[in-house]
Amino acid sequence: MPIYEFDCRNCGESFDKLVRSASRVTEVTCPACSSDQVKKKLSLFSSKVSGGTRSSVSNTSASCAPGGL
Repeated sequence: MPIYEFDCRNCGESFDKLVRSASRVTEVTCPACSSDQVKKKLSLFSSKVSGGTRSSVSNTSASCAPGGL
């Protein structure tokens, strides 16, 4: 069962909700004001790279060429 992130359009509250299926996302209400005017946020995920190391891109000007040239 995935946990989704939501923003309430009525009061601005941000909250997480465990939802049993994607079809039930429309049944979510805000815990702060009970409004059903909520919007599911785009959630990001992370994963472990094989070998236990992490890879990240920190320099946006780096080249894709071998050796970064």
